[in-house]
Amino acid sequence: MANTRDPRTTGADTTSTTGSAGGMAGSPRSGEGAAILGGATRPGNEGPGPRLMTASTLEGDDIVNRQGDKLGELEEVMLDVTTGRIAYAVMSAGGFLGMGDKQFAVPWSALTMDPENHCFILDADKERLERAPGFDKDHWPSMADAGWATEVHNYYGQRPYWE
Repeated sequence: MANTRDPRTTGADTTSTTGSAGGMAGSPRSGEGAAILGGATRPGNEGPGPRLMTASTLEGDDIVNRQGDKLGELEEVMLDVTTGRIAYAVMSAGGFLGMGDKQFAVPWSALTMDPENHCFILDADKERLERAPGFDKDHWPSMADAGWATEVHNYYGQRPYWE
C-alpha cells in the first residue's frame, strides 16, 4: 500500500504491523503494535525491516508529532517477557546531553513508525506531553504496577496491550 499523503496530516495512510489497515497516528488499535507508514515493506530494503527489527535499531530514533515537532527520542523498548509482547517505548525528552531529561512510558500502540524518516509519530502536542505521566532516569516507577500501566495507556487513549 503506497502512502501518497503527508504522514503528519489527519487521515494518513498507515498499515499496522499485522498488515491490516490502520488509522491515524496514535489511534487505538486493539491488540496490535505500532502502525507502519507506507506499509510493511520499503523499496530497496534488503533486510527484514520494517516489520521485523532489532530494538537497538530503533533506539535513538526521534519521536515527533503530526506537526513535525520533535517530542523526544526513543530510549528503550520494554518487553513483557511473560507474553512476548512489546509493552511500551521509553521516550526521553528535554534536558541537555542527558542531564535533566524526563522519561515517558509511551504505549507501543500509540506510535506510528515512519521508516523512511527513521522516526516515530505520536499524536500529542508538546503541552499534552508536559502533563503526561513521566519519571526521571534514576527513579523508574514499578513497571509491573497494573494501576500505573493502565493510567499510562489511558492517558494516550490506548487500550492496554494485555486486555
